[in-house]
Amino acid sequence: MSSQNNKRRVILIVMDSFGCGEAPDAADFGDAGADTLRSCYQSPLFRAEHLKELGLFNLDGIDYAEGTDALKGACARMTEASRGKDTTIGHWEIAGIISDKPLPTYPDGFPDEVLEAFSRETGRGVLCNKPYSGTAVINEYGDEHVKTGKLIVYTSADSVFQIAAHEDIVPPEQLYEYCRIARRILQGEHGVGRVIARPFIGSEGNYTRTTNRHDFSLLPPKDTMLDIISGAGLSSIGVGKIHDIFAGKGLTEYTYSTGNADGIEKTLAYMRQDFNGLLFTNLVDYDMLYGHRRDRDGYAKAVAYFDDKLPELMSLLKDDDILMITADHGCDPGFTKSTDHTREYVPLLIYGKDIKPCNYGSRKTFADIAATTLSYLGLSGNIAGDSLIDF
Repeated sequence: MSSQNNKRRVILIVMDSFGCGEAPDAADFGDAGADTLRSCYQSPLFRAEHLKELGLFNLDGIDYAEGTDALKGACARMTEASRGKDTTIGHWEIAGIISDKPLPTYPDGFPDEVLEAFSRETGRGVLCNKPYSGTAVINEYGDEHVKTGKLIVYTSADSVFQIAAHEDIVPPEQLYEYCRIARRILQGEHGVGRVIARPFIGSEGNYTRTTNRHDFSLLPPKDTMLDIISGAGLSSIGVGKIHDIFAGKGLTEYTYSTGNADGIEKTLAYMRQDFNGLLFTNLVDYDMLYGHRRDRDGYAKAVAYFDDKLPELMSLLKDDDILMITADHGCDPGFTKSTDHTREYVPLLIYGKDIKPCNYGSRKTFADIAATTLSYLGLSGNIAGDSLIDF
């Protein structure tokens, strides 16, 4: 690796769930017709002028919005090669791992052997054990939880084991310990992608979730670009859910965020610091607050907020920096068949002093992001994907 490459930085921002049209196999996932970007575009609150300049509407398959003839960056439409549409598998693929098998899901709830082991180790009973909306489940089971102390365990169409508890009954740190217990139990055959702590507050008829959510993911099955970057002595920094998604593997530093605005501010703060390597940020509100709740206007407004912050992000780029903006799956706020993630293409927008404006068309895997990142940093490793650009 040259000394020049040692100075380079990649700022990689994942707009969690910002898909851009149904994937070729969307029907296999029950998601034919899903299109997160199109749904947001239809909202009167949608605004994305800076994203447009980077090529958002020049992507393959977009026929409802006019692209730009004056591209400021490179763009591509990314296809997910892994068999999944969840946060864990999406981020793992972005980082260079293609998952051939989907992670286990539980449309009928978790089996007795899992719940019995969980109750035995936590000393608490279990309520619900069904796929459920996270906001509905606390209002339906919240009173019984408060009275009995039993934990609300639920899932979704994704590979998740979610535990909801009132912060006055189970303090967040205790809930996190229960999640660690569940994570140890849920391995092998029952190795769900994420165990998620879902703290809430409030009183009868008016329970609300707090920002103290934490995800406890499976350890990635092999090295990702994070391991290669940190192993080369460079910084590998995570903002938001990144630490949880990778179970800390390959990170040299991390910080959590309380939402998109906080995540953007923490990204800006890191960009003002002196480091070399990767800054990897997840902005979760698109998915958590708006996609799953099918709030089209809220989602569109969140995109507009990010678009308004883009000039500041771009202004902090040094000559040896590149900015990459992408997503990990879809969660179409206009999709009425379910409230779950949607199987979609995702955008990739790349901007930097030495990035030639162009459209790289449709790519076969999100892992091309990892390969491009490593190539730019002058590194190589045993990961999937091909670099978009010959640096």
